[in-house]
Amino acid sequence: MRQIPLPGYGLRLSRFVFACASLFNAGGAQRRRDLLAEAADCGFSHFDTGPSCGFGMAERDLAPVAKAHGGLTVTSKAVLFAPGGEDGSTAAIFLPKALGKLAPALSRAQVDFSLARAKISLEASPRRLGRERLDLFLPHAPRIDLVATDEWLGWLTSLAEQGRIGAFGLAVTRVDDALDFLSIQYARTASTLARRTRRSRARAGAATHLPLYRGGARLDPLPEILKQALRRNPPGALVASALRREPLRMFAEATPTRRPPKSREQTSMRRPE
Repeated sequence: MRQIPLPGYGLRLSRFVFACASLFNAGGAQRRRDLLAEAADCGFSHFDTGPSCGFGMAERDLAPVAKAHGGLTVTSKAVLFAPGGEDGSTAAIFLPKALGKLAPALSRAQVDFSLARAKISLEASPRRLGRERLDLFLPHAPRIDLVATDEWLGWLTSLAEQGRIGAFGLAVTRVDDALDFLSIQYARTASTLARRTRRSRARAGAATHLPLYRGGARLDPLPEILKQALRRNPPGALVASALRREPLRMFAEATPTRRPPKSREQTSMRRPE
């Protein structure tokens, strides 16, 4: 799978980033880890996760896969957290998820914009991931009226200077949310990391989302959907997910690694007679 650079940070992202938000729905622990391993084998080199993904289980599932596949990079986040904590057992996760079908508030992610909670998250996520540092660290869907921007910016800058994170930015669903922060130079990478947008002006590396289903029916075959997404966002990384291993190969086929051009000497060589 082709990779693209994150300008200014010495980091390269796979053209498709594997999103772990729904990973817990893929099945048991071994099936989830097999899915992540298959994604890595298919060229997904960057994985998007966070403490609210699978009640923290996604980060734990990713740890052995990242250890076995050298070179994988990871995004984790703050602001959204799992109800009841992120270090519970599988059984402890199933209970609130099941009850959440009757009372959605029981399984809804908790929102905490405080810097104190973010600092706890920064200690816990690398531990669950089995890593010493995070490649990207993003406040998730922050509200500019509720975030102490100067304190956050100072803290994130110091983390990058210490090498505890590679880069920081924003995880947003609307480009305007990122622009609010960019206006005060809060997140230098927000324009390259905005998660999903249907607005054509989001071209500076923003991830794009296209619907796969409408009314329970698939809109187009997956290869065609991927082509549409790549055309809509030529320079950026696209966040994608799957609950089965079979479709993953199509992502790699949609973005093959570019071969270097042949040199003049190579193109002029003739087969000896």
